[in-house]
Amino acid sequence: MGSSSYRPYLLLLVSILCISGRCGASASAVPAKIGKGYRLISIEETPYGGLLGHLQVKQKNNVYGADIPHLQIYVKHETNDRLRVHITDAEKQRWEVPYDLLPRERPPPAKQAIGRSRKNLLTASEYEGSELIFSYTTDPFGFAVRRKSTGETLFNTTADHSDKYGNMLFKDQYLEISTKLPEDASLYGLGENTQPHGIKLYPGDPYTLYTTDISAINLNADLYGSHPVYMDLRNKGGKAYAHSVLLLNSNGMDVFYKGSSLTYKVIGGVFDFYFFGGPTPLAVVDQYTSLVGRPAPMPYWSLGFHQCRWGYHNLSVVEDVVENYKEAKIPLDVIWTDDDHMDGHKDFTLNPVNFPRPKLLEFLNKIHDLGMKYIVINDPGIGVNESYGVYQRGMANDVFIKHDGEPFLAQVWPGAVYFPDFLNPKTVAWWGDEIRRFHELVPIDGLWIDMNEPSNFCNGKCTIPKDKVCPSGTGPGWICCLDCKNITSTRWDDPPYKINASGIGAPIGYKTIVTSAVHYNGVLEYDAHSLYGFSEAIATHKALQSLEGKRPFILSRSTFVGSGKYAAHWTGDNKGTWDDIKYSISTMLNFGIFGVPMVGSDICGFYPAPTEELCNRWIELGAFYPFSRDHANFYSPRQELYQWDSVAKSAQNALGMRYKLLPYLYTLNYEAHISGAPIARPLFFSFPTFTKCYGVSTQFLLGSSVLVSPVLDKGKTKVNALFPPGTWYSLFDLKDTIVSDDGDYRSLDAPLHVINVHVYQNTILPMQQGGLISKEARMTPFTLIVTFPAGVTEGHADGKLYLDDDELPEMSLGNGYSTYVDFHATVENKTVKVWSEVMEGKYALQKGWIVEDVKILGLNGIGESFHLEVGGNSVSDVSNVELIASEQRIYTDKLEDGGDTRKSMMIEVQGLDLPVGKNFAMSWKMGVHG
Repeated sequence: MGSSSYRPYLLLLVSILCISGRCGASASAVPAKIGKGYRLISIEETPYGGLLGHLQVKQKNNVYGADIPHLQIYVKHETNDRLRVHITDAEKQRWEVPYDLLPRERPPPAKQAIGRSRKNLLTASEYEGSELIFSYTTDPFGFAVRRKSTGETLFNTTADHSDKYGNMLFKDQYLEISTKLPEDASLYGLGENTQPHGIKLYPGDPYTLYTTDISAINLNADLYGSHPVYMDLRNKGGKAYAHSVLLLNSNGMDVFYKGSSLTYKVIGGVFDFYFFGGPTPLAVVDQYTSLVGRPAPMPYWSLGFHQCRWGYHNLSVVEDVVENYKEAKIPLDVIWTDDDHMDGHKDFTLNPVNFPRPKLLEFLNKIHDLGMKYIVINDPGIGVNESYGVYQRGMANDVFIKHDGEPFLAQVWPGAVYFPDFLNPKTVAWWGDEIRRFHELVPIDGLWIDMNEPSNFCNGKCTIPKDKVCPSGTGPGWICCLDCKNITSTRWDDPPYKINASGIGAPIGYKTIVTSAVHYNGVLEYDAHSLYGFSEAIATHKALQSLEGKRPFILSRSTFVGSGKYAAHWTGDNKGTWDDIKYSISTMLNFGIFGVPMVGSDICGFYPAPTEELCNRWIELGAFYPFSRDHANFYSPRQELYQWDSVAKSAQNALGMRYKLLPYLYTLNYEAHISGAPIARPLFFSFPTFTKCYGVSTQFLLGSSVLVSPVLDKGKTKVNALFPPGTWYSLFDLKDTIVSDDGDYRSLDAPLHVINVHVYQNTILPMQQGGLISKEARMTPFTLIVTFPAGVTEGHADGKLYLDDDELPEMSLGNGYSTYVDFHATVENKTVKVWSEVMEGKYALQKGWIVEDVKILGLNGIGESFHLEVGGNSVSDVSNVELIASEQRIYTDKLEDGGDTRKSMMIEVQGLDLPVGKNFAMSWKMGVHG
């Protein structure tokens, strides 16, 4: 559900505020360089590691407020590849992201005595770690971070006369700092926003970070999440080096990327920088998520297909949807309802007429027996209603955000609402109890937490009108009907620097909680605003996990640094257009970099009605999103995948392949949980030295080896796809082989029902036979796809498989309910060998999983003299095993000079019955060409 139709009203309000002089200083009225910066007056090494220094402002000025005269800087190499630089007020405590929300090492407390004698200062000094070097200049103060192995500067805040930016500024409500950058650096991240130029940051585009409920159709605007982190990829002499920079700060900010520099302008908090040394993109994300939290383990069923709609008015409609998917033979694991199941749009309630509990329970028993799941929406606003138990208990426990000593009044779908304060421990307990009560009423399988930027249909300080019904029940539900007045009298509601909120410089309190409202312990909404969805996800995760001890599934619209530890994400209210299908890929890939790998967009678009052709192409793409869900607006026509025969055919094809790949996707989920590795990745993650792929935003990888190349344009039946150097095999026809010696684009046939998906050489891909529900698909036999470079005479391939009881909260080995398998294959001395190394095979043996088929691609001869071992014992009777050879079709870039003459064979080993839970080894000699 979305509420972004208020944007025209926002434009009107901004115009009015600008006319009245409340738009803030114009750009021309503020000098590009403000002040003279700070000087370093003292520094020392601390007993617990790191450097502790004090800075003093050089020349005071009052642009955007008074300078904070004394600052404390703390620098520490927290790990071999992570450096922290923390700068704050030396005399009083300032707001920071709470340490209980995002656990991390605390810097030393600010010292009251400034300028005491310490070690002598040098004009320049260095502080070395294993991978990164911190250096500083004293007057004006600036710092730089270099890579030790190459000496290259990664971040440098020192400004000289030729720079268009100035030295560091630190005021109560305005912090500014800049870094030089090489023009050829490729930057990614800084979201959430919809980037029209693709995944790479584009010089001159605005990057504003402040959680806001405007739809994802708005380009280059601050959307639902705030992730002030970027990855920087550089290629020097054919060698690639990646690093990442996080500014851990929850206040609103503008980030200006100019190509040769990047400038942060932040309206509060502290400078808390973390530098992650990489040097590979995967290493960067590993280091980042080791700090902010590893991505949450997802239940197996969540990787299946999901169907939702705002407008499933009653239970019979939901039942029909499930039945129609079954009849159309389209896979479906999870059925969702928006707020249609609620009584008057109120959280934790059930509509007794349209969703009568006895019939709903009967339906849920039926789908649960099949292995299907049911998820409902939950918005944070609690309806103000004296007869509403959730509201009564919330008031009794004093759980709501306050303004002027009273709960802050807003309007969302139920009408007048109060917002829970998830920074308050009492709220977390109350929220958990409400989820428990609702789960006893309806045994849901997960929660969808929406509107948690948080969204408010009204603006300012409001009261409930006494002379009219609000809402009236007619017209759009997002029109404000409370009696409200704007609040601009405080410096929190009207700060001196105006970030580019909503992409048009809107007031930061517009259509959300006023920023002078107060949370637990006096925390201002001004500081904590962008943490709202994050704190709600933490409370929801705790509540769901405590219900039955099962692995939670949470989908959150608003996210912050660390949200991936608790929730999945979808990209919000998109449109059913060809532009939006393109944008979805960049946003998805960015969230992998943000440590939120379980991500996807509304397939076919949230609104308005998609065309039939677009929906065909979108399900072909969306079948390979990590989170795959069709969702539509109340006012849009029905767009379930069976509504068009052609879309149903595309869905059967694409989702059919997804369900065969579920063991691979689940293993990627495990890798994400233990190392942060994204499920969907930009091509440069696997090919960091291949500069052609640095800006590719129309293709992506699943894991390291599966390349997805969708059609994203109207009327096209071919796709121009980039293939990095090596051999690629079509997953839909393993005989189709593309050899890309130097890395180039190929034109691929892609008629309406076809999406091109290829697997790279040197891979072992575990697959199963698929099905209409993941529960049944999961119990089918395994096939291993082993890929070597075409026509190989010597080579190797590797793969892995993780299996567990996906209802357990933890995703780990050692509990007796999980199995991990490494697969290996070699070609050497005309001998092919494929084998497995099993860790903790008991669980897989109990479940009875077997490998029945192995397909080896890229060989230069057929097979003979087959030998098999299982569990270390030779298998003498292999009469049921058959080796079938077939020649592959090779498409190369060598079409002149006689073309490419290499031969490539696929050998299929059929008739196997290998327990997944036991080590096996098979080998054979390669004979002459078939």
